[in-house]
Amino acid sequence: MTSPDVDIPTPLQDQVQAYLNHLTIERGLSENTMAAYKHDLKRYLTYLTQEKVCEVSNISTHHVAGFVQALSSGSHHMGQLTETSINRILIAARGWHRFMFLEQTTEENPAVDIKPSNTGLYLPESLSIEAMTQLLEAPSADTAQGLRDRALMELLYATGARITEAIELDVDDVVSLQHGETTVVRLFGKGSKERVVPLGSYAVEALHAYLIRGRPQLVSGGKGSPGLFLNRFGGRISRQTGWNAIKQAAEAAEINVDISPHTLRHSFATHLLQGGADVRVVQELLGHASVTTTQIYTHVTPDTLREVFALAHPRANSA
Repeated sequence: MTSPDVDIPTPLQDQVQAYLNHLTIERGLSENTMAAYKHDLKRYLTYLTQEKVCEVSNISTHHVAGFVQALSSGSHHMGQLTETSINRILIAARGWHRFMFLEQTTEENPAVDIKPSNTGLYLPESLSIEAMTQLLEAPSADTAQGLRDRALMELLYATGARITEAIELDVDDVVSLQHGETTVVRLFGKGSKERVVPLGSYAVEALHAYLIRGRPQLVSGGKGSPGLFLNRFGGRISRQTGWNAIKQAAEAAEINVDISPHTLRHSFATHLLQGGADVRVVQELLGHASVTTTQIYTHVTPDTLREVFALAHPRANSA
């Protein structure tokens, strides 16, 4: 269920837009992140309008707390959301109020004492190395689309790239496919921050096959595009096309778990750390601004802890 359309007062709209402009210009957030902020803050403004609030200066702690309760209970046509979704929306609202306070638009920050709940440790889903191999080998090597899909997934897993970063790649962003030379790819992450990530031999082989035998067929269907991954009309593929390619490969490989492009990113990080990679190196490869974000992948199970302790501690077991 989504919130109903209401006539949101212009002052509230203008003040939220000022915050969105700040996020875009000063913090350089990506288009997808900005769309999420806009959607979440519109939900908040809808609630405030239903509560007859027309100015940000009239918003109280009571309103912020009431909004969180509405999200949790499904009242005010908000739709009953998960705790994770509620926390995300609250973070957007808190960011707006903090901005209004720092810009001296309001004398107080009504959201300062309304904090996201502790939802516990979130562990990203990842595939085993065996399942990942089955997924990557699922697309056909006999069609242009199959070659493209295999190259796309090999690149996602080889670099930990986000799907948006991958579909926005140009051919020139892949540097050196020559035998014996290290091939790297230039990725542009959040805030247009560039990072250079090396490609392994499997990804290089898949990309080479696609560029030689697949992409020329796809580019012939359009007017020409610098994009690396193309659709059948010769244009750059969409996020949805990338998602569908992975879903279809998972079905073909008979992998019966929910898989998304982020699954490949999570698997990339998990497998690197399991292989002994330093967390700060993985941070750089993923393009995380903080190592704290990367450290979530270093979580180990109690069974693993007990096993390591038993093997490593000199007094874990009596003789």
